[in-house]
Amino acid sequence: MGLALTSDVNIRCANNADQLDLFALYTALSGAENLGSVEQIEQILAHSGTCIWVAQYHGQLVSMATLHLLPNVTNQGRPYALIENVVTLPSYQRRGFGRAVMRAAIDAAWDANAYKVMLMTGRTAGAKGFYESLGFDSSEKWPMTLRRTPVRS
Repeated sequence: MGLALTSDVNIRCANNADQLDLFALYTALSGAENLGSVEQIEQILAHSGTCIWVAQYHGQLVSMATLHLLPNVTNQGRPYALIENVVTLPSYQRRGFGRAVMRAAIDAAWDANAYKVMLMTGRTAGAKGFYESLGFDSSEKWPMTLRRTPVRS
């Protein structure tokens, strides 16, 4: 069920004009009760080394993946990348939009000479196989988190 990328699909970094569509994607990911404000999206978009990769289909943002490129001293000073907040609107899932934004984020990390790309996925999200199909491996390291707030269900 892959997506044949056509002129109707645009994969790009989000900009300030996308704030409301991005907020809808964040809502689909986390639920409205877990969100900050629309204005905080502007801070993320302005953050050095960060790009929210989006799939725009017929003028609507339908999928996103946030890429953070982080400076580093090890590995000959090459940066590392962190991908967070990957989501596709439910009615657009399983059509290749998520894969397209992930490929764009991964390619951007490699283009920036990152030595690795990391992400974590929830145990209940059912996305592990999706990330493995993109080449991610969960056997190399042990992911750990320390949270100030409870895990969302």
